[in-house]
Amino acid sequence: MKSSIYTYDFIVKKDVIDLNGHVGNVTYLQWMIEAATSHSNAAGWGFEACKDIGGAWVAKSHHIEYLHPAFENDTLQMETWLEEIGKIKALRSYRLRRKEDGLMLCKGETEWVFVNAESMRPMRIPASIAEAFRKAEEVRSR
Repeated sequence: MKSSIYTYDFIVKKDVIDLNGHVGNVTYLQWMIEAATSHSNAAGWGFEACKDIGGAWVAKSHHIEYLHPAFENDTLQMETWLEEIGKIKALRSYRLRRKEDGLMLCKGETEWVFVNAESMRPMRIPASIAEAFRKAEEVRSR
């Protein structure tokens, strides 16, 4: 199951530029997490909605491949989607491009685990969450 691609644009701010004069590596991870959060909110299953049913998402692993640097005032386009959603885990993919020329700057994946918000032990992903992302895919593929 691949969900719809969630896309948004933003401009690189001065405070994320490192000593080498380009965006620092950790910032890309922050942007990936922001993208995942924003996509989940748009699907109706942000932090508060998950908390209301006793769950939360935690990252098991991140993989980032840096392809080209980003610089202050670049307009970037982040894309994210769920590659798959299983019983307790979901694999989320990301692509980041410079909007002006479409150059891919980085790509990555995060493996997220759905956990009980109190015990932090893995719990089954509710069907309603998986369905929210599947419905988004059905709408996209029409």
